[in-house]
Amino acid sequence: MAITATELLTADDLLRLDSQGTRGELIRGVFHEIMSSGLEHSKIAAKLTVLLGIFVMPRNLGTLATSDLGVWLERDPDTVREPDIAYFSTARLPPDVRITGYAEVPPDLVVEIVSPSDTQRAIHDKARMWLRYGVALVWVVQPDTRTVDVHAPGRAVVTHTGTDTLDGAAVLPGFTCTISDIFDT
Repeated sequence: MAITATELLTADDLLRLDSQGTRGELIRGVFHEIMSSGLEHSKIAAKLTVLLGIFVMPRNLGTLATSDLGVWLERDPDTVREPDIAYFSTARLPPDVRITGYAEVPPDLVVEIVSPSDTQRAIHDKARMWLRYGVALVWVVQPDTRTVDVHAPGRAVVTHTGTDTLDGAAVLPGFTCTISDIFDT
């Protein structure tokens, strides 16, 4: 499938591109290719997925999904974004629901890990975008500074470092980990 600079794509077009080996997101119909982010990014995503999974899975709190998930946020033109990690509570996504395409409900928690190609403005714009669509909590993980910026609706961004405790707030009450847990191997 050839993509022209002015052609608006649909979520179905995006699925077809993915099946042909081209990964990306749609922002109001405009295709944005996603490239591999490297080992450090992947290790952080795996570590956080494990930490969240150890908390979420035994309690049957909901569903965790990783970066190949697409979340369909807008239609005509379509917006489909791909968080690095997403948590859906059972209230938002019942465990018996099988979805073979994109999720059409926003997650409760989104984790975005800053990639080498991301600008600070772009990643914080993406965090605010998630909040606008109903995500209750966004963690922006900054590998270069080994910090996590916490975004929540109606609140100022809070940056956690080193031995600070990151918590699940009202989204995952009782979940905690230290920032160093995310970055230490």
